[in-house]
Amino acid sequence: MGVLSNKIGKETLKPGDHIYSWRHAWIYAHHGIYVGEGRVIHFTRAAGQEVGTGTALDHVIFSSSAKRAGPPCEVCGDQSMASGVISSCLDCFLSGGELYLFEYGVSPVFFLAKARGGTCTLAVSDPPDDVLHRASYLLEKGFGVYNIFKNNCEDFAIYCKTGLLVITNISVGRSGQASAFLAAASTIVSSPLRYLTTSVSGLATVGCGMYCVSRLVSDIGIRRDVKKIPVETLVNPSAFDGPTITMNGVSTETTVPTASDGPPSIRKNING
Repeated sequence: MGVLSNKIGKETLKPGDHIYSWRHAWIYAHHGIYVGEGRVIHFTRAAGQEVGTGTALDHVIFSSSAKRAGPPCEVCGDQSMASGVISSCLDCFLSGGELYLFEYGVSPVFFLAKARGGTCTLAVSDPPDDVLHRASYLLEKGFGVYNIFKNNCEDFAIYCKTGLLVITNISVGRSGQASAFLAAASTIVSSPLRYLTTSVSGLATVGCGMYCVSRLVSDIGIRRDVKKIPVETLVNPSAFDGPTITMNGVSTETTVPTASDGPPSIRKNING
């Protein structure tokens, strides 16, 4: 592994590893937690629809990923319509793609050298036993409703590795892929900064600088609107809400918002 690639071989996998595989010609990556014995726990909207918008556009913009030819997997069965937190064999998780390892505790320089988001973070991973406990717990309890920008497969894997949840409602979730997309969009929207320079190289420098800064401040290891939440405080989410937690004796819940809302955040519900 290194700056150019996080690709690894199956023989190097260890329980608790955060892994991913690129989908749809490298448009996005699907993330999960390797739990050993050839199994992966991951969060999905539905097979091949991890990037779904939840609208009719899904059938036009994102077709289903390559379906398994022949009979269902002898290990997993038919998971083509499965959604939420599920357990799959490694081959079904990869869906014909290559295997990559998500890196934790990288330096800011290394992070920025990885121009593509969703491959590493400055945040430090917890011990493997903690990671496996969170993944197994959420396999049973769920992780709320899938949302491409605010509660996706990468958010799930990062929570399993770090225990960190976003506690504000003003930005995207923990996903590096979503942050990179929004960083690129903000660079384009901020095109008036072109007036700061008239040269092509100057425009490129300004745009690259904005993109890098936006990605860096959005990383889970840098941002301050996160809190470490024990997985035991999460309870079964409803069909519309994210995981509910209890803090200081007050029932709160992390909401999985609609496309117009903010990220998974903590909302107080004081009863009685």
